[in-house]
Amino acid sequence: MKKPVITTAALTRILLILAILPVFGLNLAMAYIMFAPDSWPKPFYLAYQFPTESATEAGSATEAGSATEARSATETGETTATGHNTNVAKAAAAEGNEAGYNAPTQPAPAALLEIRAGQGLMIDTGAKIVNLAEASGRRYIRVNIILEFAPTDLEYYTMAAEEKAAYVTAFTEDVNARLPAINDTIITLLSSKTFEDVYTAEGKENVRQEIMNQINSRLPEYRVIFVYFTEFVVQ
Repeated sequence: MKKPVITTAALTRILLILAILPVFGLNLAMAYIMFAPDSWPKPFYLAYQFPTESATEAGSATEAGSATEARSATETGETTATGHNTNVAKAAAAEGNEAGYNAPTQPAPAALLEIRAGQGLMIDTGAKIVNLAEASGRRYIRVNIILEFAPTDLEYYTMAAEEKAAYVTAFTEDVNARLPAINDTIITLLSSKTFEDVYTAEGKENVRQEIMNQINSRLPEYRVIFVYFTEFVVQ
């Protein structure tokens, strides 16, 4: 009986298959780790991290520096990289002041307590992914939160359409400047919760109320009248 002879072409195909198999196996393993439910056994689990306090402070400092540069550019009438003259922003701020808007420096007046959900101004705080306070570190919550604020001046409701639009623009810019503090409050609160705290409808309502109370406490010159979840996923 003749011994089988391995040709060069056959040997090449064998070596190619042996080279491809580990890559295919690695890709398959990574897909399993990334997309399979965490309740399935895995060699390790992915964990989502949220910004630390120091990172938040660094981001606030960066944003403060950018805001200072933007104000300087506006005062000198320089043109931004996008080709829009910064005097446009200055004019918009002037329109807001003419509409009766001034950034609040004192606690919100008691009269604003009469304003109900659906009558205020909406501010989108953006999407957040936060690790829950679980020993395993594998549970997280993904949320998108919109805050509804009462206007700082009740005359807002009697303004003409153009004045009201200018007021909303100025109010939104003022609140957006405080988003680092608002987001820090939300992230800190969510990271203190366990899966059992938030996965039920009752838990969701409790989180809504706590967010509203804590932001009102931290920014007393404003008043959040409702918290809307446009996304709320616990996994």
